[in-house]
Amino acid sequence: MTIQFNTDKTISGSEANIAPFTAQIADELSRFASQITRIEVHLSDEDGKKDGLNNIRCLMEARIEGKQPIAVTNQADTVDQAVSGAIDKLKASLETITGRDRNY
Repeated sequence: MTIQFNTDKTISGSEANIAPFTAQIADELSRFASQITRIEVHLSDEDGKKDGLNNIRCLMEARIEGKQPIAVTNQADTVDQAVSGAIDKLKASLETITGRDRNY
């Protein structure tokens, strides 16, 4: 499972900033690792440099072997919260899809 991060110009995309999120994603989605080929994470600050509520957006797209990609989005006050929320939403979607496949 490859994890690729993309950030806008207001969010630092350095390896040191991204490494904890990569580890968190790999850990929390480990049970789906055999089915996921790649996860793309897009982080952006909707308000640019201005302060605001729910202005950090995390779009997470999972590419699943033999299926259409699925994408979830989450907005929060911080990058940590945005990524965590997107992981939770992606996990729920993957559980639904894999559960549906087991029933057939």
